[in-house]
Amino acid sequence: MTSKNIGVLGGGLSGISKALELEGMGHNVHLIESTVQLGGVIQSVEKDGFLLDYGANTLSLRLERTAKTLDSCGALPHALEANPEANKRFIVREGQLIALPTSPLGFFGSQFLSPLGKVRLLLEPFLPKGKSTLNESVAEFIVRRLGKEALDYCMNPFVSGVYASKPESLSLAHAFPSLMRMENEHRSLFLGLLSKKSREGRLPKTRLISFERGMKELIDRMADHIKGKISLGCQVREIHRLENRWKVLVQNKDESDLEPVFDEIICTLPSHSLSNITWKNLKGSAKIDEVSDTQEYPLNLVYLGFDESQVRHPLDGFGFLVPECEKLNILGSLFSSTLFPGRSPKGKVLLTTFVGGERMPELTQLSDDRTYQLVSSELTKLLGITGEPCFRHLKRWSRGIPLPDSKMRGRIEARNSIEKLNPGLFLTGAHLTGVSLPNCIDGT
Repeated sequence: MTSKNIGVLGGGLSGISKALELEGMGHNVHLIESTVQLGGVIQSVEKDGFLLDYGANTLSLRLERTAKTLDSCGALPHALEANPEANKRFIVREGQLIALPTSPLGFFGSQFLSPLGKVRLLLEPFLPKGKSTLNESVAEFIVRRLGKEALDYCMNPFVSGVYASKPESLSLAHAFPSLMRMENEHRSLFLGLLSKKSREGRLPKTRLISFERGMKELIDRMADHIKGKISLGCQVREIHRLENRWKVLVQNKDESDLEPVFDEIICTLPSHSLSNITWKNLKGSAKIDEVSDTQEYPLNLVYLGFDESQVRHPLDGFGFLVPECEKLNILGSLFSSTLFPGRSPKGKVLLTTFVGGERMPELTQLSDDRTYQLVSSELTKLLGITGEPCFRHLKRWSRGIPLPDSKMRGRIEARNSIEKLNPGLFLTGAHLTGVSLPNCIDGT
């Protein structure tokens, strides 16, 4: 195989993973990132003894290929396993935290669904195969297979936790393709879960991991294995298609211009950046606007620290999610200091709470003080907290999670068309592959 000079644009998890993959194939790689640090939204900072993750807090390691990638770059041996209590998850129902069942037997005794809701769930294996379409929303599918109560108290909070969105807005085919496959191949979700085929390529047991220095340590360890050039603080201004190569005009942090030329370029830039680039001599350039047409709602992360004695709830789990029908202002909260060691000083606890998203984007515009008051008030009622927090911090994301909505199919088709017309150009990233960390690592 002939070695190529390849430019990877974007130094988030997708870009770093792609750079490592290409180097493993024998290519020369130049990674270009607009900010002064790698990782994109995956950032970890320490403040007053509390360790805060600004992006993903954990990585759910399910697939063999993801584990192989992390092992090959030396990251996996340094991973921390989540506290076993993290298997316990809570849902708010009628203002109380209800533990989700962790076993079939526990399902019958749980209060997270009403008796009628449980009966409706148990009918699912006996329902005929439906006529799922590529345009079906997550909400439509769940109501059809599991009922309205399962939508309200299972999928609605789950979607808010993963995407800060609503099931009505997401495309089933792109947000949860495995559910669509289960129905198509096994007729039933329950039968699909029991199938050995659904476990192909999976690890024997899912591992929930992070790192001693937070999720940013994953980025740092992967980046340490990149042998090629890494340029930070370099903004891509123009991409010029030459006869058989690609020239990229880059403005450096000192405002000088660089014009590297590549055999191929892999563009992992976020969707909103694509339309800010001047594309020269690109065939089908009008479709760039379709690729960049992504909905991203603002999201705030609120970090509050308390003394252990201030919190009546044992915080014995991963955290809790809030169904929209509960009419609260927060989307949910992680028990961060329970999940992994070193997230808070000794004798303290750390809670990471999410506000905004598609459900209530207007709340992200509140002042810092008003945001802290709103979150503290609701956590006090749900967790039995007394007194004021000893630590507080707010991270605002003006652009949150790119949603796999009804437009995602159009984005992918536009991407495929551009790549076909322009050999040597490849477009990828969370707005095209999905936002889960394994998707970003594997590029699928």
